[in-house]
Amino acid sequence: MQRRQFLRVASAAAGAGLLGGVGSAGGQSLAGKQIRLVVPFPPGGPTDIVARPLAQMLGEALKAAVVVDNRGGAGGSLGTDLVAKSAPDGSTLLMATVGTHAINPTLYKNLPYDAVRDFTPIALVAMAPVAIVVHPAQPMRTLADLVALAKRMPGKLSYGTAGNGTPGHLTGEMFKAVAGIDIQHIPYKGSAPAVTDLLGGQIQIMFDPLQSVLSNVHGGKLRAIAVSSKARSPVLPDVPTIAESGYDGFETTAWWRVFAPAKLPAPLTAALATDIERIVRSDGFRSKLEPLGVIPTALGGSAFAEFLRTEMVKWGKAVRDSGATVD
Repeated sequence: MQRRQFLRVASAAAGAGLLGGVGSAGGQSLAGKQIRLVVPFPPGGPTDIVARPLAQMLGEALKAAVVVDNRGGAGGSLGTDLVAKSAPDGSTLLMATVGTHAINPTLYKNLPYDAVRDFTPIALVAMAPVAIVVHPAQPMRTLADLVALAKRMPGKLSYGTAGNGTPGHLTGEMFKAVAGIDIQHIPYKGSAPAVTDLLGGQIQIMFDPLQSVLSNVHGGKLRAIAVSSKARSPVLPDVPTIAESGYDGFETTAWWRVFAPAKLPAPLTAALATDIERIVRSDGFRSKLEPLGVIPTALGGSAFAEFLRTEMVKWGKAVRDSGATVD
């Protein structure tokens, strides 16, 4: 990534953070209006799970109707581009992901939007590990079992994800590289159809953010064999990390952040940032997400600019090293 792009990231995010000190009273300009929170993936997936409680609580804070608008396709690029081309008036927001803003800029050669220039950063919302899950009927009980089976049957096992360019996709490709295995990627239009096919036996493995598979793991319908975070998830304390399963230093994290179209007026940026960060820090929001393995995370200003910079570098390198492409 070029230095000038880093500077655009820093400038945009720092601007939102500096404005965050402004009281949320500015949000009154949105009172009574309908606001779309675009989720660039189908209903039922990990992004949808984060977006829906946020939309409800943000609507209450703004005294507005905040509705989730699912626009899936192309690894989140279709819905993300829709927001990039929307009016910067506060009526359209994006629940962006690590895929839409850190992976896609390298994965897609002809991305229809610029992940920095075309958006106003508002607030980081949450983070979660990617889980590796299999059907309980499968003989794979550990990551070592998965690797051994894949090496005995090169190219025969398949893993599903929410689509090309998603955290599950790139985590799967990164793991294939470090483990030296050949398993086939099957992209879906969202997590829900991938889970359906995993439950039905059409695929053997799935890589996806934890919240989209956790209920089936707890219900005994799926078996989690590893998570991609640095530490184990509090909701699955018996499931080891990929790093402690023999792949030292391996770590990936899915994250979600709200963006608006570029050139959102400063008062609206400040109001939305203040209200969203207050929601993210609230006990009510935490109680909805933490049981799902999602960690509400408030981060803005220059701290988020640096975080986004390192994420774009990290995932961009992962894309190039893996040779993954969707064009």
